[in-house]
Amino acid sequence: MSKKYTQLAEQIIEKVGGKENINDVYHCQTRLRFKLKDESKADTKALEAMDGVAKVMINAGVYQVVIGTHVADVFEEIEKKVDLKKGNDSQPVEKKGIVNTIIDFVAGTFQPIIPALSGAGMVKAVLALLVVFKLISNESQTYALLNMFADAIFYFLPVLLAFTEAQKLKCNPILAAGVACILMHPTWNAFVTAQEGVRFFEIIPFPLVSYANSVIPILLIVFVQSYVEKWLNRVVPKAINLVFVPLLVFLIMGTLAFSVLGPLGNIVGSWLAVVFNYLAENAAWAPALLIGGLLPVMVMFGIHNGVAPLGVMQMANLGYDSIFGPGCVCSNMAQASAGLVVALRTKNKKEKQIATSGFITAYMGITEPLLYGVNLPKKYPLVASMIGGACGGLYAGLTHTHRFATGSSGLPAVLLYIGDNTMTFFYNIIIAIVISCVVSAALTYIFSLHAEKGQEAKTIEAIQTHTKPGVAAAPLAGLVKPLSQAKDEAFASEALGKGLVIEPESGDVFSPVDGMVSALFPSKHAIGITAEDGMEILIHIGINTVELNGKHFETFVEQGEHVQAGQPLVHFDREAIEQEGYNTQTMVIVTNSAMYEDIELVGQGRVEAGQDVLKRKG
Repeated sequence: MSKKYTQLAEQIIEKVGGKENINDVYHCQTRLRFKLKDESKADTKALEAMDGVAKVMINAGVYQVVIGTHVADVFEEIEKKVDLKKGNDSQPVEKKGIVNTIIDFVAGTFQPIIPALSGAGMVKAVLALLVVFKLISNESQTYALLNMFADAIFYFLPVLLAFTEAQKLKCNPILAAGVACILMHPTWNAFVTAQEGVRFFEIIPFPLVSYANSVIPILLIVFVQSYVEKWLNRVVPKAINLVFVPLLVFLIMGTLAFSVLGPLGNIVGSWLAVVFNYLAENAAWAPALLIGGLLPVMVMFGIHNGVAPLGVMQMANLGYDSIFGPGCVCSNMAQASAGLVVALRTKNKKEKQIATSGFITAYMGITEPLLYGVNLPKKYPLVASMIGGACGGLYAGLTHTHRFATGSSGLPAVLLYIGDNTMTFFYNIIIAIVISCVVSAALTYIFSLHAEKGQEAKTIEAIQTHTKPGVAAAPLAGLVKPLSQAKDEAFASEALGKGLVIEPESGDVFSPVDGMVSALFPSKHAIGITAEDGMEILIHIGINTVELNGKHFETFVEQGEHVQAGQPLVHFDREAIEQEGYNTQTMVIVTNSAMYEDIELVGQGRVEAGQDVLKRKG
């Protein structure tokens, strides 16, 4: 089970302010989503620094902790330790803007049904393959039954949406699904087929509209029902509430659904169909280009949750999706390819680990771990993937490529493009993906030549120039001074051990010896290395920089990790630290100096990283 995530779960709970600060917590495919009483109590920086956490975001009042594809296991442990008091209305409700409110509503309604849509989509893909390879005939009973397996989800989509929307709006989901079932009843379908006028009590006209596969009508109906139901719960006496509220909901909402709300939603849905048709015929390149290029930015701000359902609506209206699917799969494959190049190019062990696992899951359609763990922090892979995704999306748009079912947007999604008794769309999406991957990978590599060059060159130089046991190299370039000239009395007095001071010329710190990281301070301003010959070296960056609490510092190793001389340890923003009023003098101390006869300063004046500066005697 998820026992191995117990410690991670405990740490996350602690860093979000403790279980007392949690109003609610749930999860999606990659993220824990907290609703906190007081977001200021959460330690975002500490969370992002934790192993197992890729990124922290705050969006639409939800505190999101990006974990990865194993998020359900972490959630299982968190759920055991958090006492959730559902329905507690005593907590203040955070005010959200209209855009965030709409996105939150759409996401909350559509996201829960994604597994069902994905499953149905893959059944359609398998069915298309069976037909293409002539394993079954499209006139056989087997074909009809498999098609039923897939189409049932879309046919009864109003029922699923009614249930999830009611959960989102906090009204009774069973009653909402019941109203949707009324719309889908065979008797109503018979009226629609007969095309004979229908009047309720011979007075109220019910326009003849089929609600199978529809989206907008039920969204509008349940929205109104949420207010009707809450009003009824207030005015109907509790003693008879159980019987009369459902009765009145069905009578009121059934009448409103068939007379006003359903037809109105059908009109809006028809307008959407006109828009989708116009885009397909006159600007097919635009949606795939925009989604392919901008999807990572949409994901960062949660906007994709409001755009993705457009593909579901288009499919409900036209039987295919060209709005979201093609651009999404191109974007995801571009990001995965950028991550692959980073995994091959980076010399940082932690980055390589995150990039390796990230690009694999990204090729399967889950990009958040890679996006927040590698591509966004390093920037250049993100830029490269956005360009690559846009190029692939443009090709998909120009060739009118679309998918015939909703599902994942990873490599398996290519099967969703088989349909209409042709392989054309399948071949075109393959070409679009290849374009995305090649452009993204090539640009990532080209950008990395500049971004990674300085670090790689310095590392190699330092390793090559490091010489003998008992000797420590300069961990960074700068002006070497005797330790007595340190601005901090504790160091200058040699109370912590003998060593030297470097006035740094850069912010790149490398290991002075082969050894192990024996100490790594949470504030990242100091790191201890135990050399293979036993010499214990402390590198302390700046005076009182512990007060920055890690700001302007970035570490590349972990405590307990074995390092080679010249391996990057830390990067600090020297100018930013000095602008905040801190001295960046860096002390290099042999903390076990008492074990040796003497610690000799063998290099003074200006030195390069990797040049010998300290030597022990005895």
